[in-house]
Amino acid sequence: MGDEGVGVHVVRALEDRDLPDAVECLDGGTGGFILLDPMQQADHIVMIDAAADGNPIGTVTRTAPRFSRDYPPTMTAHDVGIKDLLDLFYMLDGGREVVLYAITIDPNQPISMNLSPEIREAANVAVERIVAELASPQWLDQDVHDDLPCRTAVLAQT
Repeated sequence: MGDEGVGVHVVRALEDRDLPDAVECLDGGTGGFILLDPMQQADHIVMIDAAADGNPIGTVTRTAPRFSRDYPPTMTAHDVGIKDLLDLFYMLDGGREVVLYAITIDPNQPISMNLSPEIREAANVAVERIVAELASPQWLDQDVHDDLPCRTAVLAQT
C-alpha cells in the first residue's frame, strides 16, 4: 500500500481521536462504489486521498472538487476511482459539497507497506486539520436532514 494508502492511515488515526458523535470514518477498500451509500446518507463529506499533483512531496491541500476534472491527478489501484465516485455522487445527489484533503506523494516511490517519513508527517498534518475542521461551528450547526443529527462521513480508499 505504501504512500498510495495515506488516506486509510489518516482515517485510522481519526478513528482514535475524540470526534463528534455524528462523524463516521470509513475505509472503502479498493471498491469505490461501496462509499456511495455513506456519502448519500451524510450531510457533510470529507475524503482523503494520495495525489501525484506536482506539488512538493508531503503537501496537504484542501479543495472541494465538483467534478472529476477538478480532482488532482492520482495513482489509483481502485476498481472504481474516487473521481468516478464523485461524478456519480454529483449526478445522483447534486447538492452537498465534498471536501478533499489531498496529500502529495512521490509517483515513483518504491513499493512498501509503510508510509515514508515525509508522508507520515503529512498524514499527521491532515489529521490535525480535519479534526479542527470537524470541530468548527460551520460543520456542527449545519443540518441538511432536520429530523436527524448532522452526520459527517470521513472517507478514504486503500
